[in-house]
Amino acid sequence: MAASIRLLSRRIVRDAFRTINSSVSVRIVSSSCPSNLSACRCFSDGAADKSTHFGFETVSEGEKAERVYKVFESVAQKYDVMNDAMSLGVHRLWKDMLLHVMNPQPGIRLLDVAGGTGDISFRFLNYVRSQQERVARRTARANQTPSWQEISTSYTTPTEGIEMETEARESRAVVCDINKEMLKVGKQKAESMGVSSGLSWVVGDAEELPFDDDQFDVYTIAFGIRNVTHIDLALQEAVRVLKPGGRFMCLEFSKVTNPLLARLYDAYSFQMIPVLGEVIAGDWKSYQYLVESIRKFPDQETFKQMIEDAGLFSVRYHNLTGGVVALHSGFKL
Repeated sequence: MAASIRLLSRRIVRDAFRTINSSVSVRIVSSSCPSNLSACRCFSDGAADKSTHFGFETVSEGEKAERVYKVFESVAQKYDVMNDAMSLGVHRLWKDMLLHVMNPQPGIRLLDVAGGTGDISFRFLNYVRSQQERVARRTARANQTPSWQEISTSYTTPTEGIEMETEARESRAVVCDINKEMLKVGKQKAESMGVSSGLSWVVGDAEELPFDDDQFDVYTIAFGIRNVTHIDLALQEAVRVLKPGGRFMCLEFSKVTNPLLARLYDAYSFQMIPVLGEVIAGDWKSYQYLVESIRKFPDQETFKQMIEDAGLFSVRYHNLTGGVVALHSGFKL
């Protein structure tokens, strides 16, 4: 309830500022060119509805948000199959690398933004579970030859405390996505895999997350931030919801560093991926957009600077597969 009230308050403040800025721009333009009303009207309309890119097209910000939603609504059912086809399965290694770098420990709370089909969250829960099992095996080996005193203590010690400690250290993952169809596919996967404990699904916008401040230990966004209309707002929201000491991690397509690989990658992207989209998902245009959106996304150093500008520290990135993908990471102090 408190989170909903805060979210509503932020929206009211933001809309108020937009209204003020819009009215101010109209007054300035009108006073500066009273003799040419048509030109003034065009300018003020443009100021009120800013333009951005949708792939290689220039569109209004509102239109981009709507069209991006429709893209993922269209591809949701074939999203995982297309990921395997487009990357030849390598996307699985990239996501595994994200978890390896994260190295989450029991008790961590993860927010997986734009996490629709749940790939990162499933890996996170499996990784933490394997960590717990490793610790349990190590403890079992250490206690293979217990003394009679230890055996006696184990029988007399109540188990409630152990269960409470295990529950308190349970890791949780929250999958947050603006697209209901993507979340629907993710929930279906969770049911088929028998995953329910420690996992929740939330409809939410990366630019206005429906969570209180300082809630999560780790924020991840994998192959999603390039589709956000205002990347700076999404980064600010990531900082807001992270706990002090929390970690931001972003896996995203980036700029290939090797010239030869870059030419091969471009040829494959533009000539093969839309074709695969048409053959497998029956959707050429959506995958044409996805290819173009990669080229419009900032390079590694520019995005690193954007993350630092949002207020995160110790920002670093790792190039994967020659820069086809980059893993950026930073901390909230």
